[in-house]
Amino acid sequence: MSGTSEGPAPAADLDRGAVTESNNYASPGTEPLTTRTEPPAYHSVFTAAPLAMAVVDREGLVVGANDGFGALFGSPTGELTGRIAADLVDLASDARNWHAYCEMLRGREALLRCTRRLKHPDGQSVWVQVTVTPLGQDGCLLMSLSDISAHRELQGRLRHLEMHDPVTRLPNRTLFFERLTAALEAESYAESGTGRIGLCYLDLDGFKAVNDTLGHRVGDRLLAAVAERLTRCADEAGYARASAPLVARLGGDEFALLVEDSTGTEQVADLAESVLTAVQAPFDLAGQRVSVSASIGVVERRATDTTPTALMQAADTTLYWAKADGKARWTLFDPERNAHRMTRQALASTLRPAIERGEFVLEYQPLVGMEDGRLRGVEALVRWNHPQFGVLTPNRFIGLAEEDGSIVQLGRWVLRTACRQARQWQLDHPDEPPLFVSVNVAVRQVWDSDLVADVAETLAETGLAPHLLQLELTESAVMGSAGRPLQALQALSGMGVGIAIDDFGTGYSNLAYLSRLPVSVLKLDGSFVRGFQYEGDKEGAVAPNPADEVVVEAMIQLAHRLGLTVTAECVETSAQATRLRRIGCDTGQGWLYSRPVSPTRIAELLSAPLEARR
Repeated sequence: MSGTSEGPAPAADLDRGAVTESNNYASPGTEPLTTRTEPPAYHSVFTAAPLAMAVVDREGLVVGANDGFGALFGSPTGELTGRIAADLVDLASDARNWHAYCEMLRGREALLRCTRRLKHPDGQSVWVQVTVTPLGQDGCLLMSLSDISAHRELQGRLRHLEMHDPVTRLPNRTLFFERLTAALEAESYAESGTGRIGLCYLDLDGFKAVNDTLGHRVGDRLLAAVAERLTRCADEAGYARASAPLVARLGGDEFALLVEDSTGTEQVADLAESVLTAVQAPFDLAGQRVSVSASIGVVERRATDTTPTALMQAADTTLYWAKADGKARWTLFDPERNAHRMTRQALASTLRPAIERGEFVLEYQPLVGMEDGRLRGVEALVRWNHPQFGVLTPNRFIGLAEEDGSIVQLGRWVLRTACRQARQWQLDHPDEPPLFVSVNVAVRQVWDSDLVADVAETLAETGLAPHLLQLELTESAVMGSAGRPLQALQALSGMGVGIAIDDFGTGYSNLAYLSRLPVSVLKLDGSFVRGFQYEGDKEGAVAPNPADEVVVEAMIQLAHRLGLTVTAECVETSAQATRLRRIGCDTGQGWLYSRPVSPTRIAELLSAPLEARR
């Protein structure tokens, strides 16, 4: 019997010395190397001990062994005498153990204990604990071997239970992360393999409903059945390859399939597609027919470019996308989409502090009279001077502000800043007609704050007349208003503040309903105005669809009959302005007149028609 792998002979690393003159530990029936002396009293204990023991001389050779030692190796003790002890237990295959053993032979160490796996001549493997201690005479060592195979087997069973899920019998989260970590270590793919890794991370759509309606017993049966199908998919994917993907249950209804040495995105995507198809087929669970689907996040990348944490974060994000995109599908990780998500999270986490730090500014876009092209008012547009991402327009952060409630604080700041600026223009240019300022208001501002009180306080503080303030709300926010929002609008209108519906025509477009609301202005959505792109003097120009103009003209006429004025957004060409003027539009806003600009530039535009300045 010998160790599982060969190593250099210990004697090769040691100085050869004379054989000891006393060989008191030779086995019975063997000739001593020198003249035999009277054996010590404990020789009988050594010979009869059930523990396998051998005496090793300073050269590392076996000079005596008991029957237990011989039985362990399946050889008569006489045949073991003179053998290199380290070779018998394969000490040289472990550098640390080998070094400690050599030090003991030189008399510099007092103890060596390690575990080795030996192969018996009958083919069976035996785990032994090897203990080497000095004998205290002639530099000899006592090597004892204890069979711990049963203990190791018990440990193996316990580890299997610890590392596997009891419901599905699949590897659990702990074992999965062990395998994932090992797969990402450089030595695991440095000499062979693709150096890439793939992951399908999935959960079941509708599993909670099964648990809640049919009970946890059926739920567990479903999980076990899903595990069988996932394992079958993995086996089929691993056919003719070095290994099949690892299937694991990570907890709840979450599973993962780990593809080591991935050949690319296509391989992992094909696996995800097969899993999707397998899970969607109905399950027959002890007479209960159950149908579920799966949402799967797919990630595939170079092993050197990721870590276990990064890979799982990407997989979790992609699974979320699959859910958000409609479930029952697999979605591939998209770095650009993830970057946008990360940016969104970064903005959300810094939004409130940014308001307090004063990182927001207002720009103003002119609202121009269509008849004379003169400046009538401005729309206040907020910008975020972000220290990392630069200047951000409202579409990047207003939605976030509405979600976390900071829109109330931000909206209050915009209102006061815009009213203060409008009043300042009025004071600086007393000979010019005063400009009104239009401020956007989110629905949440109406619900989560006392908007009426905020407006009244701001007007009193800045000295701006109420009719010079216009509040813009989206069509979907105004239509169907009832309760507190409607009361707020009525109170604001009663104060003399103008109420405008922004982006009109994209939502309900219920003009009849407007007659019951305190609205004074409709702002036509830019999609209507873009249909007016026709330039009659341009060669090759295509004539516009007459229906576009008919629809817009009808909306303007109905609005006028209801006592409302109409503002056209996104006016970009003189032809658009001419046609809008012809059908009766009151004011226009767009790049034909000016982009959003600073307060100083607005002051410069007060004295002349804007269209004439182009």
